[in-house]
Amino acid sequence: MLLKIQARAKINWTLDVVGMLPNGYHDLDMLMQSVTLCDQMTIRDADALTLSVRTAGGAFVPADENNLVLRAANVLRRETGVQAGAAITLRKYIPVAAGMGGGSSDAAAALVGLNRLWKLGLSEDALEAIGLTIGADVPFCIRGGLQRAQGVGERLTPVPLARPLYLVAFQPCRGLSTKEVFTSLHEEGIRPEDRPDNEAAQRALARGDVVALGRSLGNVLEPVSRRLRPEIDRAILAIEEAGAVGARMTGSGSAVFGVFRHAGACRKAQHLLAQTYPTCRMMRTAESGIVVEEAEQ
Repeated sequence: MLLKIQARAKINWTLDVVGMLPNGYHDLDMLMQSVTLCDQMTIRDADALTLSVRTAGGAFVPADENNLVLRAANVLRRETGVQAGAAITLRKYIPVAAGMGGGSSDAAAALVGLNRLWKLGLSEDALEAIGLTIGADVPFCIRGGLQRAQGVGERLTPVPLARPLYLVAFQPCRGLSTKEVFTSLHEEGIRPEDRPDNEAAQRALARGDVVALGRSLGNVLEPVSRRLRPEIDRAILAIEEAGAVGARMTGSGSAVFGVFRHAGACRKAQHLLAQTYPTCRMMRTAESGIVVEEAEQ
């Protein structure tokens, strides 16, 4: 069997930190969205478990146990007692250390794909529970679409999206460490004016009101990340000047995105922004995080 899998990126319409959990992690409240930008993975039957990685743009991505794909595969084998092999090839298009969930989405794709290849029959809930042991964003990447994510990101509630929305996104500078960003946030605190309006953003998404959505976007990590990487500030301004109704940083950075009224405005902005930011890509919202297709070997 040969499986071709799209592992889709995510953006955060909103990201708020509402407290601390008993385990010491931050208690989050976010609106997370799958988008059509994706890494491409193939999985086929093999005697041994192997991973080959090809990257776009020269970023280094390990192909050993430090890669979440192999970590996910090994956790799945341990949890199920299966010792089957698989040859996994990963083509990276989602920027690395960008806050777009690339590693988490790859891990999610491995869990979903291997569950099918090895005929394990695990439910989505079971895969999400395994995924949470690998990374906080993995359950969302398995479920995908538009979700209100709470806790560390594992408590997911589907949110209606009235219509597809069009975005540009790119990484204007080198990546950021999520740990470093959260440590700085803890030291500096959160100003009330930096908090997003989750409820207003959720209503705007349900109505398809892009202008109201643009006013509601927010990310409490953004001020910290902007100080660490001033290029983020300039990139957000550039997106707004290109016609976005709202622009923000996603996750802990360093990627930024902007949302547009319609596809034509988005396409025009992408062409303009790509002159300064060659990695700028146009994308739209997606209803799922992982897409699997069975193909001939």
